[in-house]
Amino acid sequence: MKKIPLNRALSKLGILSRAQATGAVLAGRVRVGGRLIRNPLTLVAPEQAHIELDGRRTRPAAWRTLLFHKPRGVVTTRNDPEGRPTIYDVLGDAGKGLVAVGRLDLATTGLLLLTSDTQLAGWLTDPGNEVPRLYVVTVRGRVTDDDLACLTGHITRRKASDRESHLLVELREGKNRQVRRMFAGIGHEVTSLKRVKFGGLDLGPLPPGAHRDILHREIAQAFPGAPCREV
Repeated sequence: MKKIPLNRALSKLGILSRAQATGAVLAGRVRVGGRLIRNPLTLVAPEQAHIELDGRRTRPAAWRTLLFHKPRGVVTTRNDPEGRPTIYDVLGDAGKGLVAVGRLDLATTGLLLLTSDTQLAGWLTDPGNEVPRLYVVTVRGRVTDDDLACLTGHITRRKASDRESHLLVELREGKNRQVRRMFAGIGHEVTSLKRVKFGGLDLGPLPPGAHRDILHREIAQAFPGAPCREV
């Protein structure tokens, strides 16, 4: 299993925020395998290591996965240094102990998964597994056939005028701001970007800011081959 820094591991396990975990390690409150650790960047396998906080064994949060309709103007992070609202502010108690599966940028809306299962999250975001993501995109100007020939991914042009074009874009990896950079590269600014499908899961009629629980069987059906620990 992949090893990650101890402060991040405590965050992924839903025990503490990254900042709180860093403080706890520096304060001598954390042991790994019985050994006192004072370096927050010490590498551990979060679901295998014997981690104690204040003398008590930490346990992964109970298995939970949510499908969340991320609103515009919300960042996909637990804490934002600029003070912008985060997905965890919107989710409240429902987001405790969960990590986001990938990210959607500030202006992007739509389907975002959150889970307590870090192995599942890693599998879903691994480019080698080629999990498809489907986006509804609006850009400035007319996207021509020549423009489409320059782009990667599976793209369907739904409507085009001199003012704007509407497209469906399917990608199989989640690089940072990939859709925006693709269209900027051919001279078209993205004005609206919404993810409506991730693997076999659809956003459906879920309104912005709302979420619903995902069951084990839905994960198995939507992502064949994905690991999904039963708890």
